[in-house]
Amino acid sequence: MNDQLNQYLKFLACVLIALTLWVIGADDAPQQGWQIFSVFIAVIASFILQPFPMGTMVILGLVTLTASNTITIKEALSGYGDSTVWLVVAAFLIAGGVMHSGFGRRLALMLVRALGRSTLGLGYALCGSELLLGPVVPSNTARGGGIMAPIMDSLSRALNSTPDQEPERAGRFLALVGAHANLITASMFLTGMAANPLISKAAKDIFQIDFDWGTWALGSIVPGLLSLMLLPPLIYRLVRPTLSDARPAQAKAVEELEEMGAMGWKEWVMFVTLTLLLILWSTKPLHGASTTLLAWMGVSALLLTRTESWNDIIGNARAWDALVWLGGLLTMANLLRDYGFIAWFAKAMEVWVSGFDGVTVVISLALIYFYSMYAFSMFTAHISAMAAVFLAVALAAGGTPMLAVALMAYFSCLCGCLTNYSSGPIVIYFGLGYVPVARWFTVGFAISIFHLIIWLGVGMLWWKLLGWW
Repeated sequence: MNDQLNQYLKFLACVLIALTLWVIGADDAPQQGWQIFSVFIAVIASFILQPFPMGTMVILGLVTLTASNTITIKEALSGYGDSTVWLVVAAFLIAGGVMHSGFGRRLALMLVRALGRSTLGLGYALCGSELLLGPVVPSNTARGGGIMAPIMDSLSRALNSTPDQEPERAGRFLALVGAHANLITASMFLTGMAANPLISKAAKDIFQIDFDWGTWALGSIVPGLLSLMLLPPLIYRLVRPTLSDARPAQAKAVEELEEMGAMGWKEWVMFVTLTLLLILWSTKPLHGASTTLLAWMGVSALLLTRTESWNDIIGNARAWDALVWLGGLLTMANLLRDYGFIAWFAKAMEVWVSGFDGVTVVISLALIYFYSMYAFSMFTAHISAMAAVFLAVALAAGGTPMLAVALMAYFSCLCGCLTNYSSGPIVIYFGLGYVPVARWFTVGFAISIFHLIIWLGVGMLWWKLLGWW
């Protein structure tokens, strides 16, 4: 009963936020744009307070805007026809095949077998698994929490390191590597995290830049691989494990692989499908097929080969949940642009960043965007609330377009390193109990500096070579 009351109090708080903003308004702001903004902010607040699931709150937001005659029912449904939304749905359906077939687990265990002779080697195995799964499992929660965290926990226990007994032996190190590797791979690919396409869509709307799968991966490949390469030794120095020999965990991985047996038909289909998708996504300029079309061709292949059944498809709750909340968010984001709110806000903010050169403007906005993650408990809320607005401000202030898009795209997930509540997989890794809160925050801040050095250093040099600024 108390939980239910708390739930409705949080919902009431969201309603009050919307009503307060709706009534106060701004004298020079477009009226309909401000009303949409009021409901939009209340929806974002609900992602943080979590009175109801995200999809529920998005639907309530659209219903409110339509019932108040702020928008039409046709406008309310407009975001659900966006190809970006259906790319995410298709990627979730493919990810279901990766997990159901056992292919994802096999990949992770094979890397542990190959690299797991030492504790540091296990760290690299976790990074390698994330790198292989990142492009094709769009839910970083499903990837990190559903596949990798259980493997990490079992490996740690095989080394006699549990949350209650000697977590510093190996578990603390492995939990931190797994969590932060998940954030790096989520940032490296358009399909690495469910809300990444919101950045791609904003880049298209504001700068007319097609930041598609291939462009996203091209920009991240150098700083991303360097980050994954340096992450295990960095965390090894920050939380040095007392155990260096990890052969018992390696033996456990070998044992589990033997239990799995040889690769079956479904795993081979997944391997071929994923390989072809990655090749086709990265060679879009050669064939011109859209990323979304290719993803749905992959889904079709899984259905035709019976790797996934129709019941698997319609039972994939994550996919259809993403359709509801992402489509609704895109609707509101598009309407904020169409009714002039984004342009009004960017003009109002322009005075604060005017007078600086384009690169300085973009880096300053990116740093504010990165560290503002302390105030958010979900990537989707952070991206939805700030990314498009910051890109619009960068445009109004003469910021370098491609650099602005790149930094917002990659920082959107990297900034999750700061806290133990930034995203689903981080909460899951922290919830295993290997890392105390204070240690998580201190390590997280150190890793934030690590990311800034690599992505604003090596990353910007790489983007300079690509002609992005």
